[in-house]
Amino acid sequence: MFTKTFAALIAAAVVLGAPTPGPAPDQTNILQFALSLEHLESAFYSGALAQYDAQAFADAGFPDWVRGRYEQIMLHEQTHVATLQKALGDQAPQPCQYTFPYTDPRSFVATSFAIEGVGAAAYLGAAQFIDDKATLGVAASILTIEERQVAWMSSAVLKQQPWDGPFETPLTPTGAYSLAAQFITSCPSSNPPLPVTLLPALSISTSTPWPGSTIQLTFDNPSGADAGYLMWLSGLEAVFTSIDGNKQATVPDNLQGTVYVGVVSSEQTPVDDASMVTGLAIVQMPFDSMASDVDNE
Repeated sequence: MFTKTFAALIAAAVVLGAPTPGPAPDQTNILQFALSLEHLESAFYSGALAQYDAQAFADAGFPDWVRGRYEQIMLHEQTHVATLQKALGDQAPQPCQYTFPYTDPRSFVATSFAIEGVGAAAYLGAAQFIDDKATLGVAASILTIEERQVAWMSSAVLKQQPWDGPFETPLTPTGAYSLAAQFITSCPSSNPPLPVTLLPALSISTSTPWPGSTIQLTFDNPSGADAGYLMWLSGLEAVFTSIDGNKQATVPDNLQGTVYVGVVSSEQTPVDDASMVTGLAIVQMPFDSMASDVDNE
């Protein structure tokens, strides 16, 4: 359910009103970026829970404790917003206007898994730009609770795996924003520019691909960059497969759980904005409790 819900968003163009590209990341604009994501998450949970009461969740087949935990997560996100606003003071960005694809409690749950996972990956990727140890400690504390929320959504609610492997996947601000931007319709003009580069959206023919299969890619390339590789981000590893003249690529082996994919111009690592031809899409490769989630090769 998650993959169908979120994959549909990736096919959309980058939305009107998204922030313009900002400067190279530093501690202040990384915190502004984090607050922008927390505003989005807070609006997502509060809007859905205002729309779907306990009976709606029960009618959708969820036990009472599911909505109760989401109420707690909503309060977590509101607290994160308040904490970052206090840290940034008058440099804090204001909330944007958002649109979310849920139409019932089940599609809300599916989308929450995607949004929460992107938020956690964004914190992990941005940690390197935070110099102050006290601030880094607060960001790490937010990161760990976001990861615990993702694990709960995946395992307890969606009945999938509670983790992807021995390492979490960090995302660059641009990579994370390319996913979050699909939910933003407009932002206040007074908001500071974020440390991101706006990229064309990527959609793929299936969001649950099999290893060794061929997938079809759809994307624009207005810059005419060399769109030669599809990058697969899983944990601390980046795997690259070639893209042929028909915009097709082969799915690599040994990938499990949530994997982020994007078109890049080279096999350079670590990946930077200059090598990214498109934003990211998400694929899901579930594995059961009897499978090994460690690549021993």
